Amino acid sequence: MTAARAWHLLTLVVVLVALVLQTALVIDGASVLDETQVPPLSTRLFQLVCYFTIQSNLLVAVMAAGLVIDPHRDGLLWRVLQTDAVLGITLTGLVHFTLLRPLLDLHGANAVADTLLHVAAPLLAVVGWVLFGPRPRLDARTACWSLVWPIGWLVVTLLLGAMRDWYPYPFLDVAQHGLGTVLLTCAGVTALFLVLLAAMWLAERFLPATPRGTAPPSEPVHG
Repeated sequence: MTAARAWHLLTLVVVLVALVLQTALVIDGASVLDETQVPPLSTRLFQLVCYFTIQSNLLVAVMAAGLVIDPHRDGLLWRVLQTDAVLGITLTGLVHFTLLRPLLDLHGANAVADTLLHVAAPLLAVVGWVLFGPRPRLDARTACWSLVWPIGWLVVTLLLGAMRDWYPYPFLDVAQHGLGTVLLTCAGVTALFLVLLAAMWLAERFLPATPRGTAPPSEPVHG
């Protein structure tokens, strides 16, 4: 097994363990941000997949699985998925430590799941991309399509929050902070994603192409 495949396999295993553990905690009734209410199981599972953290970790799992099979994997859909996975999990780690970590007092399995989802997964995904790519993969079309998921997540989250009176993160709670403040926060998070996107684009111009023989972004791709 090549070093790239070994790294992607490690990433896949860690992320799957984190997702399974977090799902088990949710099924058991454990809660991270709200310890006073335990909604029905179906509601808890629905809310679980609403978290940006969970969705970004799922994207990393799909990316890692694909790269275990083929470290040279390419195609427009793949480029968008890889971009969203790497940037989404990076954003997850940054937002967690700046906005959410001060609110949490975790112990035991909750602390393990939190560390795997918000620390281990981002580190493995980002370091894996730096070391093994595949890159270059980021062109203008990929960059534009990569914005669909994070912006769509924000819009859907706010709409569902208005209908269900539940938000996955406290800083998105319109009832608590007001629409203006929440929209300003959303603009800030979107701006951070754009900064990360620009940083990834610049990094691709300075870091060596990897694996060898990887097609540049200007070449036509299929997928």
